[in-house]
Amino acid sequence: MSTIPNVPYRLEFSVEVPGTPEQVWQAVATARGMSAWFLPTEMEERAGGSLHFTMGPEMGSDGHVTEWDPPHRIVYEEDWAALMGQEPDALSPLTSEFLVEAQSGGTCVVRVTSSGFGTGADWESEFWDDMGISWKPFFDNLRLYLSHFPGQEATMLEATASHPGEAETLWSTLHHALGLGDVGSEVDVRGATGTVERVGERQTLVRLTAPVPGMLSVFAHGEGDGRSATGVRAYLFSADAADYVRREEPGWQAWLDGLSVPA
Repeated sequence: MSTIPNVPYRLEFSVEVPGTPEQVWQAVATARGMSAWFLPTEMEERAGGSLHFTMGPEMGSDGHVTEWDPPHRIVYEEDWAALMGQEPDALSPLTSEFLVEAQSGGTCVVRVTSSGFGTGADWESEFWDDMGISWKPFFDNLRLYLSHFPGQEATMLEATASHPGEAETLWSTLHHALGLGDVGSEVDVRGATGTVERVGERQTLVRLTAPVPGMLSVFAHGEGDGRSATGVRAYLFSADAADYVRREEPGWQAWLDGLSVPA
């Protein structure tokens, strides 16, 4: 007998960002905007429109827009059960709502709520805990995008590698190897120069200035079974960005694969 998913889960937070409601809406409710600070996104920009987030090779999340009220409110649902490899009725859809509220002084507050219903399994709680930890740093990307690159289309560079060991040890190794400093410090990260904008738990965000302007997120996280993953994700804003990615992405991948982590 299947269990009806009736255990509620909820995640909510808000972030203040620069820009008009129209600029912020472009960033949080269009495929071009979402792809410039979040994940590569395909979206039919209307109520009932389909939605797809690319999370990596052979990995993604499908859904659809349920409510669409420009430039103030968008709600979309993702197929949580399919994402987790569960039976279709095992979980409710994963619902996310973005509210854009204009403030005085040329800023907006974006209020974000995600919610769903499960059965109370341990892995469901872990999913929501991990989602909160992994989601929130993206909103620093959003703030940086709207501060320096509003409306621009991003070209993404992405590389990840898996290593044995604890995430904290991997992060310490990565942080030291790349010479990542404190907030405000100028850094040279494998030939790309910029300024550290945020230092989080096993995550640093750099605003790149040369050779291509953009944002670089460097991170590490546990994978379970005694392994951890590390990665870089850069959003680049320049006509030269595609050539730069073709040239530099393989080098980043090889460098991450070859990272020497203490046992």
